[in-house]
Amino acid sequence: MSEAGTPLDANRLFPNSKLVKLDRISVEVVGSGPDLILIPGLASSRATFSALAARLRGHYRLHLIQVAGFAGEPARANASGPVIGPTEDAIRSYMSEARLVRPMVIGHSLGGLMALELAADHPDLFSKLMIVDTLAFYTQVFAGPHATAAATKPIADAIGAQMLGQSDADFAAASAKTVTMMVTAPDDQARIQAWTVSSARPTLVKAMQEDMLLDLRPRMANITAPVTVLYEAPLDALIQADYAPVAHKTLIATKPGVKHFIMYDDPKAFDAAVDGFLTS
Repeated sequence: MSEAGTPLDANRLFPNSKLVKLDRISVEVVGSGPDLILIPGLASSRATFSALAARLRGHYRLHLIQVAGFAGEPARANASGPVIGPTEDAIRSYMSEARLVRPMVIGHSLGGLMALELAADHPDLFSKLMIVDTLAFYTQVFAGPHATAAATKPIADAIGAQMLGQSDADFAAASAKTVTMMVTAPDDQARIQAWTVSSARPTLVKAMQEDMLLDLRPRMANITAPVTVLYEAPLDALIQADYAPVAHKTLIATKPGVKHFIMYDDPKAFDAAVDGFLTS
């Protein structure tokens, strides 16, 4: 583990922070107090949590993850092969080298899925988790609760091949349409769209396919740490079912109309949920 220099500073949020580079992630460390890890979602920058980090850094030591290959960060070891599992291993390696003992974690979307898998496979890793709009099996959103990874694989393969075969202009146009379904305000859409088109496309596609095929439902009962879930209201039935095996949980649905980037669409509700999580 080594500190990074200027080549990785594009996604740096604070001038007085420490920036740490591993082969699969970089981590911006800022603030003092109890340790809190923040993991953004697919193709997303650590800036997903910029407003939250500005608010909390006076009271917590924040470890803001950036996945290599996402949002303009060089892909490094994520340039080929699996992404999610090795990235989770990199987070654990960082925690070990930074001597973090059962920190808290907040994960959004794919970042929430990685936090859940880490907690399921290593129950003592985190003291508690906050998961933002993450199902135990993402494919249920379009295939329903009886979806399986085996049935989804041909779909994931086809979507991935299509994305990799698109021209830059076609990829940008398609992703711009997707972004409108994930966040409401035009400025937020433009920000997230910029993260998407500046991501390494093979890394993004591989991570997306793995996300579609990773079914944590059989392992959710392994999670012993308390879990707070903040999620879009239309996902209520799926969330209730997916998290039913988790022994200690708090489930919070958003108001109608709030989209996937809850921290942008309803920042007051997001901040209230985070504060409740941190003080619980």
